[in-house]
Amino acid sequence: MTAGEHPDRVAGAVGPVRPVRPVRPVRPARPVRGVIFDWGGTLTPWHTVDMRAQWNVFADGMGHVACARDELASAILAAEDAAWRHGRTHGGSARLADILESVGLTSGHPAFEAGLAAYRDFWEPHTLTHPDVEALWTSLRDKGIRVGVLSNTIWEREYHRSIFERDGVLHLIDADVYSSETPWVKPRTEIFVHAAEALGVDPGECAYVGDRSYEDVHGPQQAGMRAIWIPHSQIPVDQQVSHEATPDAVAHELLDVAAIVAAWNEAADGETAP
Repeated sequence: MTAGEHPDRVAGAVGPVRPVRPVRPVRPARPVRGVIFDWGGTLTPWHTVDMRAQWNVFADGMGHVACARDELASAILAAEDAAWRHGRTHGGSARLADILESVGLTSGHPAFEAGLAAYRDFWEPHTLTHPDVEALWTSLRDKGIRVGVLSNTIWEREYHRSIFERDGVLHLIDADVYSSETPWVKPRTEIFVHAAEALGVDPGECAYVGDRSYEDVHGPQQAGMRAIWIPHSQIPVDQQVSHEATPDAVAHELLDVAAIVAAWNEAADGETAP
């Protein structure tokens, strides 16, 4: 799960994945030069989060009580839901500041900062980086493979980077892209191409790792990337989008990614060897 990218609230998702014929033409094996990771539910352990509760906490932090508190929380939740639905259906991104402004709240509003602080306190235990991330990223980089992050999120870049810094892994990221700073959300092809460009690697030499089939398997494959699916998250039904996708590999544990990439690169070396 997770938030701003919402751990448990990232745009779109999928139910059970049906085995289907590959939708992409078979291509010669290419080495993996970069691995790009989803954030919530992939780099953070999956948590099922009460999405109404976050806005109750925000309203409490602003000092609202009784009916005023419930009305404010309901209004923000409706605006957030609309933003994520728009992302799932039209591929457009959203930002926390815009969601709050749509219900009349800006940084100049009395007690706004107190509400925002309470909101972030609510999310903190759900943003903790998975304990295997440091070892995995170190292993990949030691092999000359660049590490990237691409997240559907309403939170700003600085906040996400502060989370990685808090957990001691920011220095292991070669490039990070957040939908809140682009016009798109996953699974739009443009955002995957943008992330590959930020990483300095051709999309055909990138693997994408994520827990949502629609965004994290179907999406990167349309950009020419290989997709590694981590199928452990309980995606809410209202976030599921009907589609067909077959992952290039399945990782049941985060550390499995290193072995999958190593196997692909060994195969690619064998095909290119004289």
